[in-house]
Amino acid sequence: MNRPPVVSAEEWQAARDALLVKEKEITRATDALAAERRRLPMVQLSTDYTFTAPDGSDASLIDLFDGKQQLVVYHFMLQPGSSHICGGCGSFTDNLASDQTHLNARDTRLILMSPAPQSQIAGVRSRFGWTLPWYSAYGNDFYADLGLGDGFGLSVFLLDGDEVFRTYFTSGRGVDRLRTDFNLLDLTPYGRKEEWEDSPEGWPQEPTWTRVQLRDEY
Repeated sequence: MNRPPVVSAEEWQAARDALLVKEKEITRATDALAAERRRLPMVQLSTDYTFTAPDGSDASLIDLFDGKQQLVVYHFMLQPGSSHICGGCGSFTDNLASDQTHLNARDTRLILMSPAPQSQIAGVRSRFGWTLPWYSAYGNDFYADLGLGDGFGLSVFLLDGDEVFRTYFTSGRGVDRLRTDFNLLDLTPYGRKEEWEDSPEGWPQEPTWTRVQLRDEY
């Protein structure tokens, strides 16, 4: 088995300390980026959209906040009438905590959303036992108006009185960095074991996303 070189404890500590300097640089850069993100301008949205709540009732855009000031929405890729369930979205959702105590304490709520109807969402939610609130945008123009298309992504909204604003959106690697499993794997010697990673010669690697599957399909 190919593996990292074995050294003395002193040599390991010296190498670890050298890497820590770089890690702290990245941490400071991440903090600076978050500061810029907090200074982004925002766009006001119409509050005329009607969504379908998990219990089948109608919900307005303001209702999605459930009394909180900030709303984080993960756009789960589930299209109306399609039997395809995105493995990336599914495994990402597995990483989300259903207990929102710590977010709520900071006046923030997290939900899932899809353009598929609740009748379709319910089956997926039941299959995986997810309890995170999952709303349907089926039948409204919310996705089209925000240019969300058919893909996945994560949006952030702000509620001020009866006004709602879109403050942030990210997709691709922007969502990737939020996953607990990927962040933990990035700390390990073999990483995610994907071909795109810059790993030493002979490290175990597979085509990207090979191991990113629905929980019950491994």
